[in-house]
Amino acid sequence: MIHPGEGDTSTVRSVFIIDPNNKVRLTLTYPKSVGRNFNEILRVVDALQLTDKAPVATPVNWVPGDRVIVPPTVSTADAIAKYGDQVEVVKDYLRYIPQPTV
Repeated sequence: MIHPGEGDTSTVRSVFIIDPNNKVRLTLTYPKSVGRNFNEILRVVDALQLTDKAPVATPVNWVPGDRVIVPPTVSTADAIAKYGDQVEVVKDYLRYIPQPTV
């Protein structure tokens, strides 16, 4: 669809990541003057696959192999029970662990 007032009809660069259950997990739309960053797209796919398999979240600028965050829905006691002394508690709501092998 093109807005009636829009004079430029060139394409938009959009990316959609759809999981095996046909659920849209990510949408990105780039301005026409900006190319897509394929490394970022692969990073997002890696993060989604990891967080689907393990109860973790990926922090800003995460890349595979970096430490991950224990989400607030997991108590510190449960995190320590599962990961032992690998849990780095920064705040009650911010706990890091090494990336689990999944």
